[in-house]
Order: sequence, then structure tokens, then C-alpha cells
Amino acid sequence: MELIVTKEANLRAVLVGVATKDQTAEQLKEYLAELEFLAHTGGFETIRYFKQHLEQPHPKTFVGTGKLEEVRQYVEANNIDVVIFDDDLTPSQLRNIERELQKTIYDRSLLILDIFQMRAQTSQAKTQVELARYEYLLPRLTRMWTHLERQRGGTATRGGAGEKEIETDKRMIRDRISLLKEKLKKIDKQMATQRKSRGSMIRVSLVGYTNVGKSTLMNMISKSDVFAENKLFATLDTTVRKVVIDNLPFLIADTVGFIRKLPHQLVESFKSTLDEVRESDILLHVVDISHPQFEDQIRTVEATLAEIKAVDKPTILVFNKIDQYPEPPEEEWKWDGEIHPAMKLGDLEKTWMARQDHQTIFISAQEKTNVEEFKKVLYAKVKELHAIRYPYNNYLYPMPEDQE
Repeated sequence: MELIVTKEANLRAVLVGVATKDQTAEQLKEYLAELEFLAHTGGFETIRYFKQHLEQPHPKTFVGTGKLEEVRQYVEANNIDVVIFDDDLTPSQLRNIERELQKTIYDRSLLILDIFQMRAQTSQAKTQVELARYEYLLPRLTRMWTHLERQRGGTATRGGAGEKEIETDKRMIRDRISLLKEKLKKIDKQMATQRKSRGSMIRVSLVGYTNVGKSTLMNMISKSDVFAENKLFATLDTTVRKVVIDNLPFLIADTVGFIRKLPHQLVESFKSTLDEVRESDILLHVVDISHPQFEDQIRTVEATLAEIKAVDKPTILVFNKIDQYPEPPEEEWKWDGEIHPAMKLGDLEKTWMARQDHQTIFISAQEKTNVEEFKKVLYAKVKELHAIRYPYNNYLYPMPEDQE
């Protein structure tokens, strides 16, 4: 039993989000914009947003019954194929919503799992995503016929499936999960051997929210051709390259991007891939400074690093895309609808962003702005650790500014 995603072209979707008491209307707007980007990456055409403010999501239908009826009327009248929710739905919520809307329902986790499955290229990534997907589907199997049929190559919802058939499928999925876990153990051993074979060079890992420019930065530093695209999760597989700055060699790894509400199943399945991060000597935490919610994205990345036990490492905070970071207007009300020039590098270096717990640097990897300074900062950090590991040959690697 193997999952195969067979998505029809141009499926029309509406998005549904709830702002709880801990979220502002502006945050909900940004969250739904990110969900739309996810939907676009997953191959859906987004037609409309539905938003609701609740103290907490409705335990039976996620949104209120009135809002769900509004969604039902809209999807019926406008030939909508899919309804996507910006949170995880419980099995009972999924059952109730599917019964009411009679449409294919996605929650945030299933959408991300879909994207990961489409993006996976290597045997390791494919195995990790398949495992995460089955673990997600197992408790939801009784009402997941729509998704399972599409994954098997069909398009229609399977009706009248008996309890015996459901239990048979559950047993098949449990068996498949066991096989995938065994396969991952073997792959993990192979990857661990590869990491050991790289010797004791200083290891640097690029981490950050998805679509912040890590792969572009990787290509710039290592002069490689890591796939980079303006879509979420363009890179799933860890890529490692050897880099030499002024005769000082080290390894740099580009890893999968993090995201808000990353499905727990994916974090668990990808922990082996993220061993590269855990075993690194230095982290380059790349931040898209032009994103309106970049502070939230920093917190999301730090929380994920804490979850994989990689938060207490020497870190350089790399604020990328400074060419797109606008100068704040004199009056707040002038912000919307007006174009403001990008802040100058010197001005950025005087902001609160430069006064973090970690060392900071401001660059534009795309425009090559402040790249030489970035290389000096990285070189100094690598040299510092290299001097501890190899004190006998530290004299071979003077700082760049000493080589005039």
C-alpha cells in the first residue's frame, strides 16, 4: 500500500481561518496569506478567505455553525473543490465538516504533508514523508476516503465502506508504518556513516523559516547550484558542500525550512534529516527581514530548534533581503498603499535588530549586498572554533583583513 498524490490541475479552493483571543486581526490576515502561499505551492487556486473571531475553535465544527453554513452556500454556488482550514482538525471535526460541506477538506497539516510528498526527491525524504502521512491518516481513516481515493488515483468519495474494510485498511497502514520505520533506521545508519566520513571539519548549518533565502545564500557561499525557488519548501533534502574562505575549509549544510504549526509527524520523521543541524558547530539563522511577521518567524524557528535539541549552539542571525525592507513612514497611517525606499545598511545596523543575543549581520543574498562583511563574520566564527579543535595549525589561517 503506497500513497501516490494525483492532484487534478487548478482545483479551486477556499481558505478558512479562526482568530482566537490570543491573535489579532492583522495576524490572522498574515496567517491566511501564508496559507494561500501554501495552497498555491500545493497546486490549488485560492478563490476566497473566510475569517471568524472566536474565543476558541468550535469543538464540533471548528468554526461556528453559522459560518460553516456561509461556507457551504458559497462552495455550492461557486463550484469550489476543496476547503482548506488554517489549523489542524480533530477526527470528529473533520467528520462533521465533511458531512456538512460534502467537499474535500484539508487542514493545515494535510496540506503541508501533500507539499512535502510532491517535493521529496531522495529515498530518505520520500520515506520520511510517507511515514508522516500515514501516521497523520491513521486516526482519521473513517472519514478520509476522499483523500485516500485521490491518492490511489481515483477522484470520487467512497461511500458505504463497512467497518471490516476500514479495519483492514487500518491494519495495512500499521504494517506499512512498521516497514517504513525499519527502512528509516537503515537510511539513518547510512547517513550517520556519511557524516562521520567527512572528518572533523567545522560544520555550519543554514536554518530558518521556509522561503527566507537559505538556498540562495548557500549557492552564493559555496558556488553551488542548490535548487532555489520562490515557493515554500523548495528544499527538503539536506545538501552539504565544502567551502573554503582564505584557505580555511569548512562544511556548510542547507536544511529543510521550518514553518508555523509544522505537523508533529513531520518533525518526528525528519529528526534524522535534522541530525545535520544537531551535530553542527555553528548555525546561520537566516531571516527574511522584509516579511511583515519576521519576528514571529524567528520565534517559530527557535521553538523548532529547541524541539530537536539544537538551540544552544553558536548562532549568527543573518537578516536577509535588506533590499526589500522598507524605511518606516513618518506617520503610521501613510504605510498602506505607499512605496517607501529601503532602509540603508547603516540605518539597519543601528536598529533593535542589531542588538540581539546572537551576533547579527544584514545582507541581501540576491543582490550580493554586504556579502564580503558576511563572509568575514562567518570566517571569524569558524576560525574561533577551528583554533580550539586544531590549536597546532591555527597560525595558518589569518583573518581576511590581516592579508593586506
